[in-house]
Amino acid sequence: MVSGSGFPVAALRWPAAVRIIRSAFPPIDLFEDIADPADWPLLINAEMKTNPRLMETIGNLDLVPPARRVSGPGASLLMAPFTHVSRDRQSRFSDGSFGVLYVGDAFETALFETVHHHARFMAKTREPAGWSSQFREIVLSVEGSLHDLRGEAVRESELLQPDDYAAGQALGARLRGGGSEGVVYPSVRRAGGECAGLLWPDLAADPVQGRHLDYHWDGKRVDLYREAATGKVFRIGAAGSA
Repeated sequence: MVSGSGFPVAALRWPAAVRIIRSAFPPIDLFEDIADPADWPLLINAEMKTNPRLMETIGNLDLVPPARRVSGPGASLLMAPFTHVSRDRQSRFSDGSFGVLYVGDAFETALFETVHHHARFMAKTREPAGWSSQFREIVLSVEGSLHDLRGEAVRESELLQPDDYAAGQALGARLRGGGSEGVVYPSVRRAGGECAGLLWPDLAADPVQGRHLDYHWDGKRVDLYREAATGKVFRIGAAGSA
């Protein structure tokens, strides 16, 4: 089926998608402790009477319609990308006014995507060489009908440019406004890899924490990653091959 956007809509099911996030990613216990999302607004109002900083933890819950909210074990990992948004944290398919949950089809894809963005941050802030921020691997299942951009060519399509997100952000806004569930597209950072950008948290389920990772910054690029539990160190090739 081809949607009004001009891109086909494809059924996608990845039982072991991978997302890598900073270890400091804020947990939101409310989403895990309260089974019925319909109860959240009343409980939030009651809790704010004694905890006025609660909204800093929860974020903007209004960005997620009640019918699309999730709860239970691991729900914090699915809800946080949608309730903690900022124009200062734009991405390929969002200008920061709404959330997108990005996943890779494999660990290597998620690794190369995050390594790229971490390196940009380290370069902009002129960080000294050495081991830097800790990250953690999240393995989760993804299922939905997504707009399929896999026919687009990396670096040739205006949607898949290495550093220019303008076209992708415009498309993301149109798709979200039109009720799309998200997009699946070729990874720009890892040849042969695929990524998905989910526009709603209920398209993902069963998040399980995997490895804790450390990234090494050599002053110009992220050249190594280390598994915190085992101490094993792996080199990341200049072209993104580990």
